[in-house]
Amino acid sequence: MTMDLRFLGKVLQGALIGLGAVLPGISGGVLSVVFGVYRPIMELLSDPVHKWRTHLPELFPYMIGSAAGFLGVANLLSYVLETYPEQSVCVFVGLIGGMLPSLWREAGEQGRTGENRIVSGVTFAAMIFLLFSLQTSKTAVEPGLGAYLFCGFALALSVIAPGMSFSTLLMPLGLYTPFVEGIAHLRPEALIPGMTGCVVTFVCLARLVNRLLEKQYAGMFHGIFGIISAATVMTVPWNSFATSPETASRNLFCMAAGIVAALLLEVMNEKMACFPENETE
Repeated sequence: MTMDLRFLGKVLQGALIGLGAVLPGISGGVLSVVFGVYRPIMELLSDPVHKWRTHLPELFPYMIGSAAGFLGVANLLSYVLETYPEQSVCVFVGLIGGMLPSLWREAGEQGRTGENRIVSGVTFAAMIFLLFSLQTSKTAVEPGLGAYLFCGFALALSVIAPGMSFSTLLMPLGLYTPFVEGIAHLRPEALIPGMTGCVVTFVCLARLVNRLLEKQYAGMFHGIFGIISAATVMTVPWNSFATSPETASRNLFCMAAGIVAALLLEVMNEKMACFPENETE
């Protein structure tokens, strides 16, 4: 029974990672960091030939959940975002915001120096500037082979660089909706180049990221913390808060719900960590 609960818990976490990967402003990589699977994912992607025996069994339930979350939400995403755009984003802002304290603890697991704090500050400022520039740009790209290859690159980047949501990169270019609709309807003209761009990016960058984690763990994670914090701030639908007191109240309630969900997930993580992997019924 314990093993069943562990497996289901990992599938649920994987579903949230997949959900976060496709929702606007959210990064599946952020959730993989918080759930403690970011480093194993990078290790597997950087050396799949030698790591699949040791890493694949542990990551398999997360992969099942991620696929279900990613593909399942794609069909419902347009309706939810059109009907409750600000509220749905606010829930995930609260979810990520509620996970920031545990991410800060993760960043300091191997020690924390003044230089690490500076790294967090610099990456925070740089990410704010980048995201603001993307949001204010009016450049549009026609969907096609090259555009969908770039979509795959952006999707992989959202896993490799937690906090860099692929929707944040695609929305200013007008590619987010066509790509998500292509995924939802399993259109080969979107799926094939998208997956190709994703795999090529993993192959090219995963090994580099894994080496950085091995040699610069504290600096790497403090940089990730700065990126995620900035992405969270820029994801908040600030304009909607000024619409009316009722809208502001709904947004705040949704953020609070996300924070509560994050705290519950952290409790679930702690409880799951208490169960030995080899425990059986």
